[in-house]
Amino acid sequence: MSPRRAFAALWASQASSNLADGLLAAAAPLLVATLSRDPLVVAGMTVVQFLPWLIATLPAGALADRLDRRRILTAGNWLRAAGFALLALSLANGWRHVALLYAAVFLAGCAETLVDNAALTIPPRLLPRERLERANGRLFATQSVINTFVGPPAGAALFAVAASAAFYTGAAAFALAGLAAFVLPALRPTSEEQERRHSTPTTIRQDIRSGWTHFWRHGLLRRVAFISAAINFFSSATGGLLVLLVTGPYGIPASRYGLFIAVPAAGAIVGSLLAEHVVPRIGGGVTTWLAALVPAGSYAVLGLGHSTLLALVAMFFAAVAGSLNQIVVSTLRQAAVPDELLGRVTAAYRLVVLGVVPLGALAGGLVGSRFGIRAPFVAAAVGLVLAALLLASRITAQALRDAELPTGSMQPCVSRESAPSPTAISEACSTAAVGGGTS
Repeated sequence: MSPRRAFAALWASQASSNLADGLLAAAAPLLVATLSRDPLVVAGMTVVQFLPWLIATLPAGALADRLDRRRILTAGNWLRAAGFALLALSLANGWRHVALLYAAVFLAGCAETLVDNAALTIPPRLLPRERLERANGRLFATQSVINTFVGPPAGAALFAVAASAAFYTGAAAFALAGLAAFVLPALRPTSEEQERRHSTPTTIRQDIRSGWTHFWRHGLLRRVAFISAAINFFSSATGGLLVLLVTGPYGIPASRYGLFIAVPAAGAIVGSLLAEHVVPRIGGGVTTWLAALVPAGSYAVLGLGHSTLLALVAMFFAAVAGSLNQIVVSTLRQAAVPDELLGRVTAAYRLVVLGVVPLGALAGGLVGSRFGIRAPFVAAAVGLVLAALLLASRITAQALRDAELPTGSMQPCVSRESAPSPTAISEACSTAAVGGGTS
């Protein structure tokens, strides 16, 4: 299979799973709201959604380095399809209980940690280094479009017809994502890594420890992770309160609140599509600074201003900067971490970056309730400026280039010509050398 066709299969798999995510992003909250009006029960959805990232992401990363990543994508998506199909079946038969929804969302979240960690490690196995920015840009742009503009409206519309219809459709989309992943070439650990494992067997715990140690000792990647964690912390601290700010001090009717979702989503798409042109020109270091300072400016405008137009413009450019940074971060991981460790290091990175989300939401709620609805936005502006000054100064374009592995270590594991079989592709991969924000 050629690199182009292999990447197209990965792209199709990610697009289909993102469609399912978008459908369920609307259908799951609507369902829980019909089952209970208790705020604690409704808030529990956020807990069960993010809990897998705290307890399962490190083992998921270790498995991504041990197993065929194609099989992880296939099995993970099909597991999610089965879970939501069973939920839809229970709804169609009148069995409605919030515990069923919690269970489905939690199990889907555990499978998502497997799928997402594995998916983020695949592009460097399919494509050469010089094509990674473009490939990551296409993947993230597709994710933004489908997760924001396609999936949620379709999920809400299907839920209005029948609750089970939304979940059946989501299950079908996950099943298609698994099918698209199934046609990828085999993405097993290299023969060199397999020989090392056989000569010195390790446990999952040891694998997790080695991945975490590599991540923590990689000073540049650690600093980038802390910047992305700061961005996510303040984003979650303000995200849930945005509707109160917009419909309160800004006086925007609820019917127009969708603008404050659509405009940043459009900015994220623009940033993803422009990344391959913008990042090489301004450099990854400047991009990292912008990823902190532009959102800081956006929070200041939201927290101190009154102009709806200015707020939307600020949010648009903040989303562009954040999307550019996401491409830089993903490409850094893929280019600077040996393939044999990439799954575990990616998991360690995502534990830091995503683990702060519930903490940020809690902090934002406490600050908002104590000091007013504008206070979390002002605090986020100040916090991101401080984070940039403390952490971004040593993240430069030169440092990012120096962190990359030698070109030979980045050799794609898919031939540029069509291979006769997955086995042949796997054997070709075994000859490749293995070197030593945001999501």
